[in-house]
Amino acid sequence: MSSLSYDLTLAGLAVGSAAALTGIGLIVTYRATGVLNFAHGAVAMVCAYVLRQLVVGWNWPLPPAAAVTLLLVAPGIGLALDRAVFRPLSVRGTGPARTLVASLGVFVLLVGAAGLLWGPGARADAPALLPDDPWVQLGTAVALAAGVAAVTRWTRFGRELRAVVDNRPLAVLGGIDADRVAAAGWAFGTFTAGLTGVLLAPLLRLDPYGLPLLVMEVMAVAVAAGLRSLPVAVIVALAIGVAQSQLTRLHPGGSLEPLVQAVGANLFVVALLAAALALRGLGVPHALPDAPHGTAPALRTVRLPDHDGRAWLVCGILFLLPLGFAYGDLRTSVQVPALAVVLLSLVVVTGRGGQISLGQAAYAGLGALFTALLAAGRFPGLPAVPGLTALLLAVLLTAPLGLLTGWPALRRHGLATALATLAFGVAVSRFVFAQPYATAGLSLDRPAGFGGDRAYYVLELALLGLALLGVAALRRGRTGRALAAMRDHEPGAAAAGVPVPALKLAAFTVGAALAALGGGMLGMALRAFDPASYDPVRGLLWFAAVLVLGADSLLAALAAAVLLVGLDSGAGGGAAAAVIGVLAVLAGRLPSGPYTALREAVARLSGAPEPRLTPLGARVRARMASARGCEGGTTRSGTPGAGTPEPRRPTPKAPAPLATKPPPVAKFPSSTGRLTARSLHARYDGFTVLDGVDLTVAPGRITALIGPNGAGKSTLFHCLCGTLRPTAGRVLLDGTDITHRPAHVRARLGLARTFQQLAVFDGMTVAENVRVGAEQSGVPDPAAATGRALDLLSLDGPLRAAPVAGLDTGTLRRVELARALAGRPRTLLLDEPAAGLDSAEVAALAVVLRAVAADGTALLVVEHDLDLVAGLADTVYAMAAGRIVTRGPAHRVLAEPRP
Repeated sequence: MSSLSYDLTLAGLAVGSAAALTGIGLIVTYRATGVLNFAHGAVAMVCAYVLRQLVVGWNWPLPPAAAVTLLLVAPGIGLALDRAVFRPLSVRGTGPARTLVASLGVFVLLVGAAGLLWGPGARADAPALLPDDPWVQLGTAVALAAGVAAVTRWTRFGRELRAVVDNRPLAVLGGIDADRVAAAGWAFGTFTAGLTGVLLAPLLRLDPYGLPLLVMEVMAVAVAAGLRSLPVAVIVALAIGVAQSQLTRLHPGGSLEPLVQAVGANLFVVALLAAALALRGLGVPHALPDAPHGTAPALRTVRLPDHDGRAWLVCGILFLLPLGFAYGDLRTSVQVPALAVVLLSLVVVTGRGGQISLGQAAYAGLGALFTALLAAGRFPGLPAVPGLTALLLAVLLTAPLGLLTGWPALRRHGLATALATLAFGVAVSRFVFAQPYATAGLSLDRPAGFGGDRAYYVLELALLGLALLGVAALRRGRTGRALAAMRDHEPGAAAAGVPVPALKLAAFTVGAALAALGGGMLGMALRAFDPASYDPVRGLLWFAAVLVLGADSLLAALAAAVLLVGLDSGAGGGAAAAVIGVLAVLAGRLPSGPYTALREAVARLSGAPEPRLTPLGARVRARMASARGCEGGTTRSGTPGAGTPEPRRPTPKAPAPLATKPPPVAKFPSSTGRLTARSLHARYDGFTVLDGVDLTVAPGRITALIGPNGAGKSTLFHCLCGTLRPTAGRVLLDGTDITHRPAHVRARLGLARTFQQLAVFDGMTVAENVRVGAEQSGVPDPAAATGRALDLLSLDGPLRAAPVAGLDTGTLRRVELARALAGRPRTLLLDEPAAGLDSAEVAALAVVLRAVAADGTALLVVEHDLDLVAGLADTVYAMAAGRIVTRGPAHRVLAEPRP
């Protein structure tokens, strides 16, 4: 027994050493670049294939082949990724969402390229780089970790690396070449990926899907280390490797034995799921930002024209065309509508809801599995049911499981959500789809009367049509605007009254139902439950395809389904992944998306040269335009010789200024809206930020809060608004304790706010932005309230239909304020409302705020412009070091020495 334990320990050390290498590479790359490289496993797979090609295919000796692979190919991939993919994103200042999309694009591109070059089949002849001795592999991992630790701690490059990680802009100002540091980080990260791949390949069957997924599973090592600590990563990797190896001896017996053995054999998956759920702050700053947590900038890089009737006509013809094919040709076509329904789930969750979900393939697989079990009478507690009934029941059973990914997303954003959903998808694949106790002997028959391909294809088109109608209805109206607001700016949506937690859960539940419907349809199309069709890697490909073609577009889901099925069936496995990967990688260089770039390129190539006017013709045209202007007509400006400009959506460059005498807004009784803070305390990372703050915002009066940076003003503001919960003390609204009420509940109680950094919903028009505030605050007539707010802030007329993206800062400040006022708040909190405004706009803003206060609203203004405070505020509170140091009338407080 002792000999067996020793042998298992050695085997576990070998696996743990490879996992430690993965963790080291991921951590170094993340610390140098801020990117969690989801393509790490794909790079490992490509390097393993390159070494095999050199040694087995071209008969190179192992040492030079290994040197070329690890010292040239692997770092070269990293440098290419840095230069061509991630540096452009860094220069543009894009957030983690777009870098995540690019990383997934690299992943699917490398997987697809490997499938095209080396075929999709598995190979068992990968050369072994190191001796089959666990101590050698352990020594390699430990030596590498020690070397990296020494370099980062005791060398100049290490100091530069730490400086770039702590504050990249400040490091650049200090003379550090951040690009060089990032390039070195990428080169080293891909070197460790290549080393991991060539070490693991001899132990496994080398194929384009298996090795990348395995490396993705051992990402748990880096996540458990918080993407920072190399020693923790090595220790965790070795511990999990040894524990997993020792658990192979466990045979508990009984019905739970298969599940227990599955858990023991996939301990890295369990660790990934636990780490992703435990580290909820991963990738999110510790400070409480005003910037959006959502993923909207990446999700709206392109949108296929849902409103374009021609595009829908072409799409309809493509989907109806297979009905005229011969019988055999439908064997591929029947997969397209089913996959389109699955991809529609991503339109709901990701495109409209703004949540990164990498686990939709799991829900699709569960839908197919439940359909098969129900039809076969093997589902516990239920008898056998007909095929179509089984499909509908499978959807109902799977939909509530959407809470498994929706619940973790409530307090996570961006990278943390992506890891949690990915871990869920991998866990379902390993513990359900890959286990014989769940899938052995399953077949999936089509519903009665739809056994033929043509009849079943008609049924699929009907179900797809219903799914399209449902998703289209979900994207319109009040619910659609609320989802888009949550996507574009989650804190802003909550401040407007949008119930963000409930809406997230609803989006994931609807997404799970749609994915299950499409998965069941796909299983029936294939006439069998095939776990490979719902592999987590395939789910990543689906996610990338929807994003690059238009996350919030119905047409994008249809086009992506045609592209994915058509390319792989016509050009062989891997073609679709390669194309989608290229499009995702180009996201950094095509900010408007590939569709818009292609359309503009075609227009440039096919457009006829514009006619040029003679000087006399130009003068005549100018006089005619001037005459029309004098008659009161509308003219279009243009340069001489330019053709007639195409009509475009109204985006005035010089919006109308604020009205100096705004109309009255709805009054509230003067006794409502009193906001009180009593002995508020707040701490960040052990530091006291608020120390017993007392504050009162009275109805019908303007209260100002001033103080230097770091005084605690923003923290107090967040505690009052519900964005942050104080460690002690109470917040009262009209005597009611709202300390533990979330932001959206406070908004519905009549407490509205604006943000220091603009919190507008870029995917909407001006009127839609304002209407969200009216709808979500429970105003009886949202349309009338929206109109009053637009008129009050001089946003009516052509400006109301203008998209907010591209408007100037002053106009956007008015949009945000109008959205807050549309909800008819009793209490209004303004965080530096004059930031970015010129003197005329500040004066007009002061007029509006006085009118709002005169109508009974309680106003609290956090502002650095003391001239505005002096002319506006009735009462001023001055803060310093987390305390209120003085309070009183504005003239008295502002006359005292500044704290």
